[in-house]
Amino acid sequence: MRPSFTIGIEEEYQTVDPVTRDLRSHIATEMLAKGKLRLEERVKAEMHQSVIEVGTRICHTIGDARLDLYDLRRQMIGLAREHDLMLVAGATHPFADWRSQEIYPDPRYARVVEDLQLVARANLIFGLHVHVGVEDREAAIRIMNSMRYFLPHILALSTNSPFWRGIKTGLKSYRAKVFDKFPRTNIPDSFASFSEYENFINLLIKTNCLDNAKKIWWDIRPHPFFNTVEVRVCDIPMRAEETLAIAALIQATAAKLHLLHERNQDWRQYSRALIMENKWRAVRYGLDGNLIDFGKETEVPERNLIVEYIDFVDEVVDELESREAIQYIHTILREGTGADRQLRKFEETGDLKAVVDYMAEETQAGLF
Repeated sequence: MRPSFTIGIEEEYQTVDPVTRDLRSHIATEMLAKGKLRLEERVKAEMHQSVIEVGTRICHTIGDARLDLYDLRRQMIGLAREHDLMLVAGATHPFADWRSQEIYPDPRYARVVEDLQLVARANLIFGLHVHVGVEDREAAIRIMNSMRYFLPHILALSTNSPFWRGIKTGLKSYRAKVFDKFPRTNIPDSFASFSEYENFINLLIKTNCLDNAKKIWWDIRPHPFFNTVEVRVCDIPMRAEETLAIAALIQATAAKLHLLHERNQDWRQYSRALIMENKWRAVRYGLDGNLIDFGKETEVPERNLIVEYIDFVDEVVDELESREAIQYIHTILREGTGADRQLRKFEETGDLKAVVDYMAEETQAGLF
């Protein structure tokens, strides 16, 4: 059975005080309650009270996803303004301190904090998750195995967290290094079958490592409750159009890998250790570094690899109706990622509050 390749997009936003430009908890107000009243299950709390998450409906094309995501961003920007807050899309806040942020009062988050302690409390980060509909579980494992290779490239396009607690980190995605303190993160191993994956999960549950597969926090996973492959490697981009471009690329990658399998031409598998070398380079340098072409055993500029990547998925994009969205990747290559643009703004102003203002402007770019 051919997968549906539907799309679901989840974004995590910062709620920021417009005067101090610091993070401010929104749960103490009725913002989340109002959001749920207006948007129902498309909005929810996250572990820290200054994080608010939205999720699109199940979308059949990237065009449908655009309408839904734009509506969600507009609605959340309006809700934030009603509560004297700014909505900001950035994977870390430039100078906020996690120690002053409150945890959302929910038994699920209380258990995570009890289990992971300081690692959980310090996890003040904001990501983008993209779901692609793959109904057959064996196909989901097969696509996950092959798509692991592309995760560093996808991360490089999304990088948007160069600052942490007022410090210029030197990394384009510091969020990735904050999150990998959690257990069961980063690039997963490959699995020979879905039953092998299930046996792995059942062993962890049996030995009290976790209570369900939602506590598998890998960069890509078969979702435990939805028939999707979920890509979790990305920083949240500043602009909605960047999110859509990356989501379209992820969808097209899944479709192309499935097509190769139908032709008996599956993508070559590489070890987790090798792919992690490329992930580090994406975290450190974003689009400006070299990644390793493992087939040629040589370094290649990341921007060149992204152009090759776009060519690789080209034959499926018209059927998916995603050519326009994927073309925006060339804009990212030209103008830089959110991390690049944050750093430029800081170089211009020397002021992290000005960086926050810029991020807030970019969060609503093209929406109104």
